[in-house]
Amino acid sequence: MNFNNPPFTSQKDIAGLKVTVMGLGLNGGGLATARFFASRGALVTVTDKKTEQELEPSLRALADLPGIRYVLGKHELDDFQNADTVIKNPGVKLEGNPYLEHARSIETDVSVFLRFSKAPVIAVSGSKGKSSTVSAIQFGLKALGRDSWLGGNITVSPLTFLDSTSERTPVVLELSSWQLADLKGRALLKPRVAVLTPVMSDHQNWYGGMEPYVADKKLIYADMQSDSWLLCNRDDEWGPVFARETKANAVWYSTQELPPDHDGAWIARDGRGFMRIQGSILDHRFNEPVEILPAELAVPGSHMKQNILNAAQALVLFGEDPALVGPALARFPGIEHRLEFFREINGVRYYNDSAATIPEAVAAAILSFDEPVVLLTGGTDKNLDFTPLAETAHRAKRIILLAGTGTDKLIPLLTARGIPFDGPYDSLASLVAAAKAFARSGDRVVFSPGATSFGMFKNEFDRGNQFRAAVEEV
Repeated sequence: MNFNNPPFTSQKDIAGLKVTVMGLGLNGGGLATARFFASRGALVTVTDKKTEQELEPSLRALADLPGIRYVLGKHELDDFQNADTVIKNPGVKLEGNPYLEHARSIETDVSVFLRFSKAPVIAVSGSKGKSSTVSAIQFGLKALGRDSWLGGNITVSPLTFLDSTSERTPVVLELSSWQLADLKGRALLKPRVAVLTPVMSDHQNWYGGMEPYVADKKLIYADMQSDSWLLCNRDDEWGPVFARETKANAVWYSTQELPPDHDGAWIARDGRGFMRIQGSILDHRFNEPVEILPAELAVPGSHMKQNILNAAQALVLFGEDPALVGPALARFPGIEHRLEFFREINGVRYYNDSAATIPEAVAAAILSFDEPVVLLTGGTDKNLDFTPLAETAHRAKRIILLAGTGTDKLIPLLTARGIPFDGPYDSLASLVAAAKAFARSGDRVVFSPGATSFGMFKNEFDRGNQFRAAVEEV
């Protein structure tokens, strides 16, 4: 069934429509959607299987809109059958959903934004480094004087700033595979520049295999044309696939110098980032390598340097001066929950890397420091392979485990390699207490779970906030 038939062509059409928001949640997307439609005169019903108590923060934020009707702790079929359109949360699967199959029209906050906004878009997806990359791009745009906006999977709904956008305001969107899947066949996403960060196994509890997961990632360039740019990873198996398929101009990024016939950016042996574009449609044409990133950055780690290199190349391809991009991004301070240094106690430095939800991200965190770290890791499994973490774990000074089904898979891998560990501990308080007992002045304690937050926490951001609070209480 085709759900791509919105009952509006402009915001003026919204007044009086019956709109069902499926999934209020706690990350802001459902809240922003409900506010957007209610404030424009729609008759809004918010439905969520979570209870009123669980959703209390979001409900409190909507208290100034008393006209919204709530159906909580359940869904009711009438709210889908009778709605002019349903705005679904990206975390709700469309296929086989007994409620959505009765909807006349289905949209998301991102699809509504793309229908109404004329802003040029820089879009980023991938498995690792998305949030850091979009945040660095936004930081660079602001530093270079652009009136720009950041939203999407980074927990800011683009509907919150829709009315502030125009043809002159760049919008940076982080898009998850789920958000991309919801845009399939709509011809709405046509970014001027798109970045596909390294792709690796993730969300396999949802997809059941890599092919369908990657197929959703490919949707980022499904409607791009020859006047746009797609950044592809030359260091993994998927980058060449994306480059072959896209109609956009495919350029590369790599941790090693690119061959002379490859346009793109790379990190040189001295740590600087260089870029080469030959015969391009850019205002800035350079056949010889041009430095776009200095060797010294404000944030640690080789993977963070790769993210910032991608941001630098995206900014140049968007039209920014390469001579200005590098100095601007060198000041990028990083973001919450991504190797975030937040506290030093008795000479021990604590880092929050709670956004590391796959084992490869933990391996990258370990390798980001020159000295061995005290690693706090583990959590709930989402059908992932923990081998990459296990193969890097020997470089940690100490491994302290948080309990969970993912941890249960990691323990035999560590044992087989003769790598000792403490735990698993069944709470963050006990985990942090164990780290405090072991760590000495000069140590780095890094909380990098490499697993989902399901069970103990609302999401990875709640997990990171609880970790910081636990450290402060030590």
